[in-house]
Amino acid sequence: MPELPEVEVVRAGLEPAVTRALITSVDVLDARSLKRHPAASGVFVDLLEGRRILAATRRGKFLWFPLDNDTALVTHLGMSGQMLLRSPGTDDRLTRIRIGIESPDHGELLVNFVDQRIFGGMAVDTLLPTPDGRPGGFSGAAQGPARVPSQVAHIARDPLDEAFDDAGFLERLGRKGTGVKRALLDQTLISGIGNIYADEALWAAKIHYEQPASSLSKRRAGLLLAEVRAVLEKALAEGGTSFDAQYVNVNGASGYFAHSLNAYGRQGQPCPRCGTPLRREKFMNRSSHFCPRCQRRR
Repeated sequence: MPELPEVEVVRAGLEPAVTRALITSVDVLDARSLKRHPAASGVFVDLLEGRRILAATRRGKFLWFPLDNDTALVTHLGMSGQMLLRSPGTDDRLTRIRIGIESPDHGELLVNFVDQRIFGGMAVDTLLPTPDGRPGGFSGAAQGPARVPSQVAHIARDPLDEAFDDAGFLERLGRKGTGVKRALLDQTLISGIGNIYADEALWAAKIHYEQPASSLSKRRAGLLLAEVRAVLEKALAEGGTSFDAQYVNVNGASGYFAHSLNAYGRQGQPCPRCGTPLRREKFMNRSSHFCPRCQRRR
């Protein structure tokens, strides 16, 4: 599943084209991609055509595009979703929703929502005030409004958000009796982190994935948060992690952070720090990758 860096790469790629763009057409080619759209809010196509997009915003793994009527087009990429910018008349295999826009800077374009496994989707949603009065999510250089879609309101801010509360996060983390990796994957505690970047941050901080979060000292918990930020920022700089053709930017290009991974997917290979063979163990219907020497459970 795309994690924060992959979603931010998509947001940043869309932002110049969609900001202030007029939605001229909407074609729903597969209604299954509207499973997140509440029927009570109205017909998806009618709610979008003729509206103007004000920005491209992200919180964790969620993308949304505020519209000029206090609603937003909310997008979640799921396991295999892509948003591709195309010239008019260009289609992509497995396009589920096609949105035509007229950009003031780039002219007529298509935004194709492509999704192989159809776990992602789009919806038009209402915007709610943020409890802290800060912008709802990351919107690039511009300060976004202090509003967030109702579908995203329960998601915690992510660690690259300027409004992320470090002290509040560390305090809540210290009350978690679960393993620290399970806590990092809890999107109501901290958003945007998935299996790949949890393993990488825990390796960097020398913390075992099953170490109870409540057992971490303030210093080690602070170090872990710093390593989470560092690995996310490095992955973002390298365009995200692409293991196959599903993880691409808006132009269809792959990221190359997979070449920089220290733990994830490297089971049996020597730890880059101490040389001990890395291990892979089952964890929550997925796997954890770690160094048994550097990351001993205390």
